[in-house]
Amino acid sequence: MKKAGILNRRLAGALAELGHGDGVLVCDVGLPVPRGPRLVDLAFRAGVPSFAEVLEGLLAELVVEGATAADETRAANPAAFALLDGHFPGLSLVPHERLKQLSGDARLIVRTGEARPYANVLLRCGVFF
Repeated sequence: MKKAGILNRRLAGALAELGHGDGVLVCDVGLPVPRGPRLVDLAFRAGVPSFAEVLEGLLAELVVEGATAADETRAANPAAFALLDGHFPGLSLVPHERLKQLSGDARLIVRTGEARPYANVLLRCGVFF
């Protein structure tokens, strides 16, 4: 049994399969999940696990070269925007509907238990060398 890092076997396995340029959508419970990308649903109940907890855990495991979020996040969920802006100085902002379209191209979707709107980000994987 693993003693550290991501313990969820589906998530750990999915992360190990990612390559340079692959997209990972980290989303709240309300975002429609497109058919196609692999889904790891971590939602246990409203707010558990939170968007921030899942994002922090993923960032400890992944190299991220870019991130995209909905422009509406600034006004609708300032806490999520501050978290994203703090981690990704070059954060790209697009309309929410465009983010939903882009999510269909993600290789992996990680659904959190976050129950506040616009707690969503599309990460673009980088390489460690």
